Amino acid sequence: MKKLLILSLIVAVIASCGGGNSDYADKNDNKAINTGVPPDAVAPAYDPNRGEGKFKNVEVGNTLNTAMATGGEKVYSVKCSGCHKLTDEKLVGPGWTGVSSRHKPEWIMNFITNTDEMITKDPKAQAQLEICLVRMPNQNLSDDDARNLYEFMRKNDGVK
Repeated sequence: MKKLLILSLIVAVIASCGGGNSDYADKNDNKAINTGVPPDAVAPAYDPNRGEGKFKNVEVGNTLNTAMATGGEKVYSVKCSGCHKLTDEKLVGPGWTGVSSRHKPEWIMNFITNTDEMITKDPKAQAQLEICLVRMPNQNLSDDDARNLYEFMRKNDGVK
């Protein structure tokens, strides 16, 4: 009986993923639409290095701001620790070791305050979603929480 139930679930999952010939796919093909707007007047594609998002230039000192890092540790313990470890080990989301050297502060702060838009537009965020398979939920962090959290990430990465 259990084998039949498991087999039924597998078939249901495969069927729900479907192929490329569904009615939905046919109705939503990517076809050019004549909007009457000249092509050179259309905004260029998303550029993660262009500084899109709320945070465009985050001033980060050479030394750690311990007060901010302490505030960020509090945010981490309440909102982040359930999914992220401070090591390089993946829990639900990626581990945080080295995160402040892999990404610019603006990218990190934009991602943690505007997760949905970043996952929609940003190739790095999309690649991370493919690895983790779970969208990071919006934690409703304030700008100050995001900055403090970034400083805590720097502390975790060994910045003194």
